[in-house]
Amino acid sequence: MLKDIRIFSADKIWRKILADFDAVVPDSPDTADINLDDLELVLPVSALNLKTAILEGLDKTEVLQKIFGKPVNLSELQTKIVVWLYKSGEMSAVDLKNVSGYSPDMATHAIDTAIYQLRKIYGRDFIQNKDGKYRLGKL
Repeated sequence: MLKDIRIFSADKIWRKILADFDAVVPDSPDTADINLDDLELVLPVSALNLKTAILEGLDKTEVLQKIFGKPVNLSELQTKIVVWLYKSGEMSAVDLKNVSGYSPDMATHAIDTAIYQLRKIYGRDFIQNKDGKYRLGKL
């Protein structure tokens, strides 16, 4: 769920949870992508809300540079989708709606439209859907 994201927490319970979610849990905040202790999470927190908070706390500019190899200009929603898919590996349409702030029952095409626009610019294979899960493909 959080594969290869380096997340620091001083709390041993959070460290175990993060490791269970496949995050890399360094011993120092200096080598982490994000410091969980700084996120000010309101407990209790669901796994999806935890994942969203972590992904929102990451530096998106650096992630976009890794993906595209150059600076790109994307809308806020497009940026979020690309970063979430890159960092999580894959997400369902419902999960994308939830982390975008939309209710799963809400009728909206915002996510679909953003994915359509990304595919139009970067090619049909850029965002793939397999078995109901979206993932980044090739540029």
